[in-house]
Amino acid sequence: MTNDMQQCTDTTTTAARRTGRAITVAAGAAGALLLWAVNDPWAGIDLAVRQGDATQHIGPVAVVVAALIAGLAAWGLLALLERTVRRPARTFQIIALIVLVLSLAGPLGNGVGTSSRLVLLGMHLTVGAALILGLPGRRNCR
Repeated sequence: MTNDMQQCTDTTTTAARRTGRAITVAAGAAGALLLWAVNDPWAGIDLAVRQGDATQHIGPVAVVVAALIAGLAAWGLLALLERTVRRPARTFQIIALIVLVLSLAGPLGNGVGTSSRLVLLGMHLTVGAALILGLPGRRNCR
């Protein structure tokens, strides 16, 4: 066997896939946190949403927790699809894109002020893009 035709073991492939997916989930959360850091404290944009009659301010913990929950849910969906459908990556990307578009209704409908809405939309799009593009990954081993 040559170096160019190295075979991958199931253990190596699984570990590499898990590591890549964990990095992708963390990157999505980090991207959202970076947007929060640039816009909330530095630019002075108060990130807030309306919940009924109350206004909830969006802090860094809420940003990271929401992004991690979304990432882990997406990872779980992809893992389920890999066991049940013929083209899991494509199916995942279609479902995730639909969920992303639906999630944009939150900031659009509940964001307080135009600046806050735009930053929150950016966070949704950042996390969504990271997960949609990064979680399926590429298959290097066959």
